[in-house]
Amino acid sequence: MCSYIVEKAKMTGTAKGPDSAWRRIDTANVYYDHPYEAHLDHALCVDFICEADGGRDRVAIEISRESALELIEKIQAALAAGDAAHATAAACSVAASQTEIASLF
Repeated sequence: MCSYIVEKAKMTGTAKGPDSAWRRIDTANVYYDHPYEAHLDHALCVDFICEADGGRDRVAIEISRESALELIEKIQAALAAGDAAHATAAACSVAASQTEIASLF
């Protein structure tokens, strides 16, 4: 049975789409249900969209429950490590342009 229950998360950021172009995102639609493409009975699905731009384009993931739980742990660990590193750094600067940095991704 499909629940069609969607949790919305407001966010600020960017995502890289299939055309290799970066796009703004302001919303994540999150649900745990039958996936569209992944060969799983149920999946955690996240659609990253920009509602301010009409919400037509999206970057989507469909991952197993176990993958989602591990991802949550890794996000929390990365944020904690990043907060600690930035709190102790005397200065953090990058000697490169935004274009040079973007080309790394």
